[in-house]
Amino acid sequence: MFGILNLAKPAGATSRDVVNMVQRLVRPAKVGHAGTLDPLATGVLIVCVGPATRLVETIHNLRKAYSATFLLGRSSDSGDIDEEVTERPDLPVPTREAIEAALLGFVGRILQTPPIYSAVKLDGKRAYQRARRGETVELAARPVDAYELRVRSYAYPSLEIDIVCGSGFYVRSLGRDLAREVGSDAVMSRLERTAIGPFTVPDAVDPRELSRDNLEAHLQSPLAALVDYPRRICDSNDEERLFRGMSLVQGNVSPQDHPAAVAVNARGDLLALLTAESSGMWRPEKVFLTSGGADTSG
Repeated sequence: MFGILNLAKPAGATSRDVVNMVQRLVRPAKVGHAGTLDPLATGVLIVCVGPATRLVETIHNLRKAYSATFLLGRSSDSGDIDEEVTERPDLPVPTREAIEAALLGFVGRILQTPPIYSAVKLDGKRAYQRARRGETVELAARPVDAYELRVRSYAYPSLEIDIVCGSGFYVRSLGRDLAREVGSDAVMSRLERTAIGPFTVPDAVDPRELSRDNLEAHLQSPLAALVDYPRRICDSNDEERLFRGMSLVQGNVSPQDHPAAVAVNARGDLLALLTAESSGMWRPEKVFLTSGGADTSG
């Protein structure tokens, strides 16, 4: 059990619910997900199994794509329809042209304040836990990246936007901030994560359809998440060095040309993540080797 599941999270389930579904099937292997989705949201949720859980941060940092629907002229404490929604008939109805013009200001690296109903930790506790207890929650703005933003459709009050962004980006915050730019307010009524890196919705599996009999057929190689990394091919001597935590010589991939690489054996098994050193060597960042070779167990 060493691989990745591309799962289609259903509405109403938490990301932890999905992890638990997988955990019951693969015990005692470790399980973890890369990138939380709120219960309201659907779409791609990557679940890592066994040693692949050490790739969670790497996968979390891949580009993500979303399709979101917002209802303008409305507000809620959570920024979506999961909390009580207040209609604001006093607010103006913005034009599509005004919305598209304002949306341009959110492309690139921006400062974004997360919603108070979020998993951001504040003094060791989740912001949403404090908010639900009625505490005052103040979160600092943080830099996030929006690579592409496009209005798919608009018929007031419904606004649908396609988003390609980096890690840490809050779609609810985009809806809130965009609406305020055009003199309105907004709540998110629908969110689908359509892609994380190379993993897309059409290829995702409903976690409720997984069983002990079919899970292995859906388990992808951890290398599926590392398609942008060049592969440094290793022989038995290289494997021994990696197992001991020692750096590798250049080999077939130059550290001068690439900041990082993956080490694989002749069969194409993932052995390690490598980082380029100024000395021209490859330093093992994360090693997936056991004394017997590439780790394929949980």
